Amino acid sequence: MIVPRRVALRSLFTVAVAAFTGGTLTRIATTPSDRPARAASHDSFDSFDEMYRGRHIRGLAGPSGEPLVLVDGRPLHVMRRADGSCLTPIDHYESHATPLAATRAAVDELGSAPLTRYAAAHGVHPGGSPRGLHT
Repeated sequence: MIVPRRVALRSLFTVAVAAFTGGTLTRIATTPSDRPARAASHDSFDSFDEMYRGRHIRGLAGPSGEPLVLVDGRPLHVMRRADGSCLTPIDHYESHATPLAATRAAVDELGSAPLTRYAAAHGVHPGGSPRGLHT
């Protein structure tokens, strides 16, 4: 049986890609990591309760371990990034090392303005579009 040239080249290409991918993944899986494990810093954080610039800020651990932050009794959404740093919708251009630092930066950005109800859930606004854009 004669195999067409196109089928033979396609088969060789597939075998080469599979071999390269398998070899690369094996090397990645067996290489020891030099970075220390940071799982403990991602899963836990220190709770806080303090007055900062005339505002009462409080941080607790939520049900699944994520930070639950309140500013003057109103919730502030704190997002955890992949590298372990935190940011808020109020000050979302800067990353901060801890939820406390992110909350303080949000209070600094707010000034004397009250925290709105929209700061509790980033991207979910009544009356907005499903993609989180304001109309």
